[in-house]
Amino acid sequence: MTELLTAAQMRAIEEAAIASGEATGLDLMERAGRGVVAAVFEEWPDLAAAPHRAVVLCGPGNNGGDGFVVARLLKEWGWDVEVFLYGDPAKLPPDARVNYQRWSAMGKVGDMSRDIEHREKSDLFVDAVFGTGLSRPVEGGLAQVLVAFDGFRESRHVRTVAVDIPSGLCADSGRAMGTFANADLTVSFHEAKLGHYLSRGAQQAGKLVVKSIGLSQHDAPDGVVRLVDRVPGGRLRKAATSHKYGHGHALVLSGGAGRTGAARLAARGVLRIGAGLVTLGVPPNAQQEVACHVTSIMLRRVEGGDGLAAVLEDGRLNAVCLGPGLGVERARELVPAALAGGGLETHPTRSVVLDADALTAFAEQPETLFGMLHEQSVLTPHAGEFARLFPDIAEKLNAAPTSGPAYSKVDATRAAANRAGCVVLFKGRDTVIADPDGRCSITSAQYERSAPWLATAGAGDVLAGFIAGLLARGFAPMQAAETGAWLHVECARSFGPGLIAEDLPEELPKVLRALGV
Repeated sequence: MTELLTAAQMRAIEEAAIASGEATGLDLMERAGRGVVAAVFEEWPDLAAAPHRAVVLCGPGNNGGDGFVVARLLKEWGWDVEVFLYGDPAKLPPDARVNYQRWSAMGKVGDMSRDIEHREKSDLFVDAVFGTGLSRPVEGGLAQVLVAFDGFRESRHVRTVAVDIPSGLCADSGRAMGTFANADLTVSFHEAKLGHYLSRGAQQAGKLVVKSIGLSQHDAPDGVVRLVDRVPGGRLRKAATSHKYGHGHALVLSGGAGRTGAARLAARGVLRIGAGLVTLGVPPNAQQEVACHVTSIMLRRVEGGDGLAAVLEDGRLNAVCLGPGLGVERARELVPAALAGGGLETHPTRSVVLDADALTAFAEQPETLFGMLHEQSVLTPHAGEFARLFPDIAEKLNAAPTSGPAYSKVDATRAAANRAGCVVLFKGRDTVIADPDGRCSITSAQYERSAPWLATAGAGDVLAGFIAGLLARGFAPMQAAETGAWLHVECARSFGPGLIAEDLPEELPKVLRALGV
């Protein structure tokens, strides 16, 4: 997995490198500027042929210092370069001031708040106004500049590169701090930042490129968030000597007649991801309907909480998935029995995935649900369900930030997992997964892993099934959630346009073969 850093974590790594003598601040700034220019020429090879024209917007911090380096390097390449500064040159940080002076020996610096106009013949805009250190909303005259340049970028198709992150976005949360910029290309350094993958980050960043600035490998900072960029195929492989009972038996609970489709999707996901046996637990009025649709999935009558408790006396049922299409009233009856863990002697807590109606059923009294959950539980809310279960956390997440770093989806998911006492998977293009100890990861359907076809009815039900199947196979809750979410996106990418939820489980064998499973 790839580490995603906060601004503070990145700053600590740079400060440690400077303190150890590994590099000076000027060295790091020079390498960053060179990385931006290299990324621009790699992305747009036609720009490597001089002469071209660039407008570089520099801010009052070290991000502006990177911009002065970019301006100087482009000038040395033969470009016509105009530079504008937001702020007082005398108040620039020391390294940025050195690079301001180096540029000043080559060309003038305009005042961004006064002198800037639309540059109609520009080939490249460089956004080096605010990087990872943004701590206040972008407002007033600077906001007007960003809006004007963004409009000009759209109307004239001028290519824009952002240094570290588009100005106006919080690097820790990806959230807008007032007015924000757009970029076609964003160049970050050493490691990507959380804000590149959360909230608006990917939408505004365009293409993300991470360039080395010569920092040595380091131990993961405390509290680091990891990007799930691949899952180990070996862990998913079945041994040649294994049998179906060695891969778990999952129970998926269904709603009544006319509401069984979601549970059948989840059950298909459980089976395809490798659980040895899968049983659909259905109420009496849905038995015939379900029996007409399933073959390799078994069928069991489950009516009410007492009926489920009786079924779960079978200790071979080691994972339960409930919520998809269950109905709120039926969920209130069945969730307590599912979480009670009866029938398991060697493992007193049975793995349980709660999705959809199993979450909504406790919206009025979420504490009741939290009191029943255990460490083998996984909650899989989308934004609406999250807000119903954790209204105060959601309110904090949705409030407009007034200072940085802004409260992020990572912060919210960690808080929710701590309160619930189990793994929480907060769905979205920027799916965040956290456990009660604060361990956290992101599974992204953005940038090169964009999968817009997942916005289809039933996709979340299949995801719940994937996770339940992995739990049945013995995966730990955090690993099951990470692996299931990554495979879910990969199936959508593999199938492509026209995807419907039924296609996801059927595409999984192809994805698993590609992983060498």
